[in-house]
Amino acid sequence: MKEKKTPGKSALPVTENAIWEKNSGRVLFSPLKDKVNTDVLIIGGGIAGILCAYMLKTSGVDCLLVEADRICSGITKNTTAKITFAHGLHYDKLISRFGEEKAGLCLDAQRSACEKYDELCRNISCDYEMKDSYVYSVNDRQKLEREVTALNSLGIGAELADKLSLPFKVAGAVRVKNQAQLHPLKFVFSLSKGLPIYENTKVLELKPGKAVTQYGEIRCKKMIVATHFPILNKHGSYFLKLYQHRSYVLALENAADVSGMYIDEADRGMSLRNYKNLLLLGGGGHRTGKRGGNWQELEAFAKQHFINAKIVARWATQDCMTLDGIPYIGQYSKNTPDLFVATGFNKWGISSSMVSAMILSDLVCGKRNKYAGVFSPSRSILHPQLAINAFESAVGLLTPTKPRCPHLGCALKYNRAEHSWDCPCHGSRFTENGELIDNPASDDKKI
Repeated sequence: MKEKKTPGKSALPVTENAIWEKNSGRVLFSPLKDKVNTDVLIIGGGIAGILCAYMLKTSGVDCLLVEADRICSGITKNTTAKITFAHGLHYDKLISRFGEEKAGLCLDAQRSACEKYDELCRNISCDYEMKDSYVYSVNDRQKLEREVTALNSLGIGAELADKLSLPFKVAGAVRVKNQAQLHPLKFVFSLSKGLPIYENTKVLELKPGKAVTQYGEIRCKKMIVATHFPILNKHGSYFLKLYQHRSYVLALENAADVSGMYIDEADRGMSLRNYKNLLLLGGGGHRTGKRGGNWQELEAFAKQHFINAKIVARWATQDCMTLDGIPYIGQYSKNTPDLFVATGFNKWGISSSMVSAMILSDLVCGKRNKYAGVFSPSRSILHPQLAINAFESAVGLLTPTKPRCPHLGCALKYNRAEHSWDCPCHGSRFTENGELIDNPASDDKKI
């Protein structure tokens, strides 16, 4: 617990952890210390991996999940937990790039994921609430109009909203009704009870038909890698197809009830949602390893627009970004028929984790899934973002400074806001003492 200056008149204790970690009902699992055989091995205990385990187990598939730390100890605990298919001004762009058929499949997959959450949350106490989703623009109404047209063409009754519960002026917002939000850890911990999960079981090496851990071997017929950023460099070229992006959150007391879930269409904009008596304000983002607004940008925004608010918690999160804005879900690469992956959720990890579980639970069972082709990791990589990723990797590799990332050898950058060493190439992060925080690096680094 640290003392931080707040936008209000007095200072108060500010926790550095996400609000979800308090009273979450955490469940604990033992390490896997025996040599075992299973049909499907899932690597990674975030929400995507656990949903995969849940769907496979309820379908009668022999499976197990291993997590190097505690389940949901990585990115899942830091989400703002919006359940929506309204992912910014997304579908107008998808129609322009790929046509209505492919955009429609993307939308239908995300909508099906939202419906699955609604079904599951009827029997889980996880603060599930229906909320309208708003994508707003500060100064560009035409963008909003195009997105409304795109959503309507895909069968969604979106509308352009002018009267918003926001304390600042906007040009309007795309409103999609009946979306939702929840408490992510209450949901995942409840869902995980009774699943074949093993914590503190780190996969050290992947070989055909087996995974090597610190305790021995797990033999399997198929594997799902759900480790946020894929851990295997040998296949799939994910070190070129992905980059990581950090963003920041403040939990504010005595702030407005905004009566919905909001996100700015601009890359540098803010997101807002309420949880009980708190307002969650997100933003300040930047490519991992680069400079950005961080919490200071959020604090200045809160001071301007929520004058009486008090900061009670702050945290940061990290997202894997794909080349074309569509997640990579499916066969890890063309040459690995029994290895599957879920990654690149582009800041929408809650709904995309459910999409992953829906697709992968079919694919590992040899079933056809109508969404699989759209999300295939082997689709074309010929997008402008590829050149940017390649350039950042080249700069990181050629920069002569130390320390260097053990993942692929890029020079680390010091993050003064979070007191960490970050990799601008692929997003690995380390404490000041060199302890690993975020993958794809799998080992600590001597600093």
